Amino acid sequence: MKYYIIAGEASGDLHGSNLMKSLYKEDQSTEIRFWGGDLMQSVGGTLVKHYRDLSFMGFLEVVLNLKTILNNIKICKKDILEFQPDVLVFIDYPGFNMRIAKWAKKLGMKTHYYISPQIWAWKENRIKEIKRDIDKMYVILPFEKEFYENKHHYEVEFVGHPLIDAIQNRIPTNDIEFRKENNLSDKPIIAILPGSRKQEITKMLSVMLSVAADFPDYQFVIAGAPSQEYSFYSTFLISNNCHFISNKTYDLLSVSTAALVTSGTATLETALFKVPEVVCYKGSWLSYQIAKRIVTLKYISLVNLIMDKEVVTELIQENCNTKTLKLELQKLLDTKYRNEVLENYNALELKLGGIGASQKTAKLIVDNL
Repeated sequence: MKYYIIAGEASGDLHGSNLMKSLYKEDQSTEIRFWGGDLMQSVGGTLVKHYRDLSFMGFLEVVLNLKTILNNIKICKKDILEFQPDVLVFIDYPGFNMRIAKWAKKLGMKTHYYISPQIWAWKENRIKEIKRDIDKMYVILPFEKEFYENKHHYEVEFVGHPLIDAIQNRIPTNDIEFRKENNLSDKPIIAILPGSRKQEITKMLSVMLSVAADFPDYQFVIAGAPSQEYSFYSTFLISNNCHFISNKTYDLLSVSTAALVTSGTATLETALFKVPEVVCYKGSWLSYQIAKRIVTLKYISLVNLIMDKEVVTELIQENCNTKTLKLELQKLLDTKYRNEVLENYNALELKLGGIGASQKTAKLIVDNL
């Protein structure tokens, strides 16, 4: 059968790649065209457009790039019509994907959504569009099933979180070899995860690295996104104990003592690697002012949202500064505090439903077809 998959971000590329592997196992006749990234491309199928050309962060940034976004939608519709897939599979990225879903549903195409839009955070009225335009929804967070079915009377499938599979199925990292290959010393590592988009990296990286000089017994290592070049990061490397590696985030987390992480999927990845973290977020002034008026959540990190309590510290906007970041990082290096965080991480993993999310989802999609 023919599958058309749309992922618009680095996390969607990861989950899309694992879903594609499972689809190939479930359906020997699988043909796939997709919007995604390097990980999906490495599995097979045909890449139509890379997510590096799709990601715009914040309200203002979307407005400024509206012409590009609308052109991408036009390209996508044309390509779908030429491919004539048996099903469209959307992975998160709702601003783009829900537009395509509305159009596709009117044409009688089958529409499946893997990794729900976060309508429980904002734009809850989008449930009307989901009920109208999405045939099947596969959710990965435990509270989402209750949200959809009890509150909105819309049946969904809880498949578990695909990050558990992605982490458990990887080849273990050899600490000594990893340090040698990347010219790192024997000092404990503080991982820096500033995000994948240029806009958020520019906002976050300077303040994250501003504390490096205060921790000379540690080395700070930036996890470079595969979609960005080294030349972009190099201007931020102003301290001797700051280093850069590209496209090796999981290897880095597996040997790290602590982490400073930009809000997003990376907060959950860091927790599943059992690395105590500080969650950081800075947006443009306008984007932040709009967001804080329409987002009703108590927390911004997936870790705290799933646990419904503050497991990891969140430093948002003006609170994300050198002084506060230094104090919070010092706490992460305290044994008693670390043990409390790690206990909560273990409880978090249990809540996420175990292994097999990608395989469950692929089987559900194929069985439905």
